[in-house]
Amino acid sequence: MGDASAKLSQFLQQQPNCLLTMNDALKKLNAPASNFKLPVQTPHQREFFIRMTFSALVDADYLDTESHFNPVQAERRAQYPSLDTLWEKLQTAQQGIINETTPVNRIRREVYEACLQSAPLPPGLFRLTVPTGGGKTRSGLAFALRHALENDQRRVVVAIPYTSITTQTAQTYREILGDDALLEHHSAIPLPDDISDRQDTDYMRRKLASENWDAPLIVTTTVQLFESLFGNHPGKVRKLHRLARAVIVLDEVQTLPPELLSPTLDVLKLLTTPVEAGGYGSTVVLCTATQPAFEDSRWLDAFQGAEIREIVLDYRRHFAELEQLGRVSYSRRPDKIEWHELAEEIRQREQILVILNTRKNALALLDAIGKAPDVFHLSTLLCGAHRQSVLAEIKNRLDLNNPQPVRLISTQVVEAGVDLDFPEVWRASGPLDRIVQAAGRCNREGLRASGKVVIFEPVEGGTPRGPYMVASEQARFLLETQPIDQLHKPDIFREYFKRVFDIVDTDRKEIQSYRAELNYPEVAKRYRLIESDTVSVVAPYGDGLQRLEEWKTVPTQRNWQRLQPYLVNLFRHEIREKQDWLEPVTPDLYVWTGGYDNTLGLIEGFSDPADLMV
Repeated sequence: MGDASAKLSQFLQQQPNCLLTMNDALKKLNAPASNFKLPVQTPHQREFFIRMTFSALVDADYLDTESHFNPVQAERRAQYPSLDTLWEKLQTAQQGIINETTPVNRIRREVYEACLQSAPLPPGLFRLTVPTGGGKTRSGLAFALRHALENDQRRVVVAIPYTSITTQTAQTYREILGDDALLEHHSAIPLPDDISDRQDTDYMRRKLASENWDAPLIVTTTVQLFESLFGNHPGKVRKLHRLARAVIVLDEVQTLPPELLSPTLDVLKLLTTPVEAGGYGSTVVLCTATQPAFEDSRWLDAFQGAEIREIVLDYRRHFAELEQLGRVSYSRRPDKIEWHELAEEIRQREQILVILNTRKNALALLDAIGKAPDVFHLSTLLCGAHRQSVLAEIKNRLDLNNPQPVRLISTQVVEAGVDLDFPEVWRASGPLDRIVQAAGRCNREGLRASGKVVIFEPVEGGTPRGPYMVASEQARFLLETQPIDQLHKPDIFREYFKRVFDIVDTDRKEIQSYRAELNYPEVAKRYRLIESDTVSVVAPYGDGLQRLEEWKTVPTQRNWQRLQPYLVNLFRHEIREKQDWLEPVTPDLYVWTGGYDNTLGLIEGFSDPADLMV
């Protein structure tokens, strides 16, 4: 318990408003709970302070136990390069592309330089507003690393909404910084969801291998970040104190569910509050081409009056320059279209990307097209390793030096951050930000005379319910009342998101009241970025089954990470319905024993967990 006590006292010392000194903290650990005094704080500050203190204690306890039971794994946790080393490697890599002079690359260079100019600013809330294809991934990393070094912050955490983009971003960073440069963390190692004090060896090894984010650079999912921030299981919560004095980059921030924005933004505000004011001295960077105006909504108290600094001050000029270049043109089909009609449109084009709102719609269109060697499919029915293979083949076919036929039918997984460059993109009518993100896959490099983006309404197409449908309706209204070329201008999203946030209840599940009551189990139960419970299924693709056996034999953190690319997430109720095709490994991990198609992935008709995210 000695190291755990030291960890707690060290954490408490960083809170000037706390009533406990180091010696007080050590004494109080042996005192009755009723005598343990908390700092003078608001109810939500108190809730978060207790959460962070618990995190520091749990992590110290886990690390002590791990060093005893698994000293090899304990030693491996510290084997990451420093922030200084990562920054030097990024600078060296940047020199190789700094002189590229195409119009798009010139804008990317200006964005990168603006990030370096803003990096010395003190910690707090920032926006990184960059047109799609404007180099946000590399420039955001440059700001984060340089800003952390300038402000003596400890680590950089990059959170991304989709697993497919998480994998791609992590790979991009590895190519720049080296294979050992970062921790890529998608989901937690599954453990039985009970409160029994189990001590068997297999359970303990998996428990101790849970992630604690002690690396200087972490790439993770938005779900993993925020469901941990509001969770109550020790394995998830242990990483939270690592967010103090960190730079947290929220990529595609517009995808945060509107119905959870009040508690989400409140926690972000607490993290970015200076240490001397009772906060945690972190920086949060809101990254996207389609910026939500959080501070404009009358319902989002946490950000009202907040200072959110723009990293790229003249971002509007970059949008205008790309519009003048004619990189893409938008059009909207006036009439709804049947699947067979859309299939015929696709057959008439050599290279086209079509994005649907749901996985069910994508499968219906694929069925209408029929099997063909140049027709591809991307959705969460495919495991990550399979998606990466498909993306590699698509990029090869899109090569302007050797173009080949490629017709891609996809769900929303391809919209944000996926580096594709089609001459023509068709997007089913949906939220306005999704349409513009889809356009980012069209003439991305600006090497064609022009790209074409078509917005269409399928006759039989469905739209996910809830906030996604609200956002789709507001987008339809704006498209009907404003010229289509307004989609090139970033300010339209200020109006769009204000309309959405004014309609959606931004604390629909009353999480803030449960936080004030310190009801941690209820908060964890209610705060879910994906509404329905999902579980992980190992797909019989590539090395998936072999890596599962390796993890079952030695259930370490490293072997779990190696298994990640072969997982597909399915709803728990679907697991019950499809027991004939599933073999349980743990209560939250299964092996798929049914069919796995080279184009479709899992071929049974599951609904899509991603459909529930906005």
